[in-house]
Amino acid sequence: MSTEASATSGTDEHAAGQGDAGGHGGGHGGGKAILAALSANLGIATAKFIAFLVTGASSMLAEAIHSVADSGNQVLLLVGGRRARRTATPEHPFGYGRDRYIYAFIVAIVLFSVGGLFAIYEGYHKLTHPEELTSPAWAIGVLLVAIVLESFSLRTAVKETSAVKGERQSYWQFIRRARQPELPVILLEDVGALIGLVLALFGVGLAALTGNGVFDGIGTVCIGVLLVVIAVILAVETKSLLIGESATPQDQEKIRQALEGSGQSIIHMRTMHLGPDEILVAAKIAVRNDDSAEGVARDIDAAEERIRAAVPTARVIYLEPDIRRTPGATDVIKPSA
Repeated sequence: MSTEASATSGTDEHAAGQGDAGGHGGGHGGGKAILAALSANLGIATAKFIAFLVTGASSMLAEAIHSVADSGNQVLLLVGGRRARRTATPEHPFGYGRDRYIYAFIVAIVLFSVGGLFAIYEGYHKLTHPEELTSPAWAIGVLLVAIVLESFSLRTAVKETSAVKGERQSYWQFIRRARQPELPVILLEDVGALIGLVLALFGVGLAALTGNGVFDGIGTVCIGVLLVVIAVILAVETKSLLIGESATPQDQEKIRQALEGSGQSIIHMRTMHLGPDEILVAAKIAVRNDDSAEGVARDIDAAEERIRAAVPTARVIYLEPDIRRTPGATDVIKPSA
C-alpha cells in the first residue's frame, strides 16, 4: 500500500469475526499427513535405535536422531495449529494465525541443528575412527521396513497435497507458493527421510560387504548434508511467510474482479496473509465527486460482500473511497510469477 496507512471499511462485520483470525487451522492444514508421519516416525525411531545398539552403525544413529527430530517437528506443527486457533485479543486484533508460520520455522531450525549438523558430526567421527559393523543384517532389515513405512507416510502427504494444489502446479511450485506451511514441511520431511534411508542402506550395505566402516561414515555425512539442505529450503520459505506474503496471484485476480465487477475502479490495492487461512485486503477505490456518502457506503458494503464470496479467506477488508486525480492511472502491484 502507499504511504497512507488509514483506511475505512464499509462494514465492521469482520471485526466481530476476528476470533477466527488464523482460526481456520482447519482448512487444509495437513492434519492427516502430520498424524501419519508422526505415527510412522515414532515406530521407526525406536527400531533404528535398537538397530544402532546392535550394529554400532553411525548411519543408523543419524537416522534414529533424524526420526526423533521429525517426530518432534510433527508435534510442533500440531501445537502451532492449535495455538493459531486462539481468539483474537485487543493486543493481537488480527488473531494468531501466524503461529503456524512460527512453529514451521522452528521445525526448520530443529531439522538443521538436531538432524543435519548432528549427522554430519557423527559421520565425520566415523570417517576419522572407522569401525567394523556387527550384525549388519539388523540394520538392513530395519532400514527396509522403515522405507516401507515412510513410503506410506509420503503417500498420505502426496494425496493431501494433490487435493489442494493446482492442476498445472508441480510439487516444487506448491512448496514454494503454498501459504499453509504444514504440507510443504511434511512433504520435504518425508522425501528427505526416504532419501536418507536409501543413503543409510547404501552406507551400511557397502560397509558390510567390504568390512570397511568408512562407507558407513560417508552415508552418515550424506544424510546430514541432505537434512541441512532441506532445513535451509524450509527456513527460507517460512521466513518469507513470517515477513508477510501477499495473496496468491489467483486470489488477487478474484479480488480485483470482485471489486471491478460492478463498475468500480481500483486506485491501488494491497493484500497480505495474516495467517494461512486469513487474508487482509486494503484497497483505495475511485468514486465520483458527486457521489453521496450514503451511495459510497452502500457500494463499499456490496464490494466487501463480493470479495468475501469470491475469496472466503479474505476476512479483513479495508476499502477507502477517493477521487482519482490521474485519469486511468492505477497502482496495483503485479504478483510475482
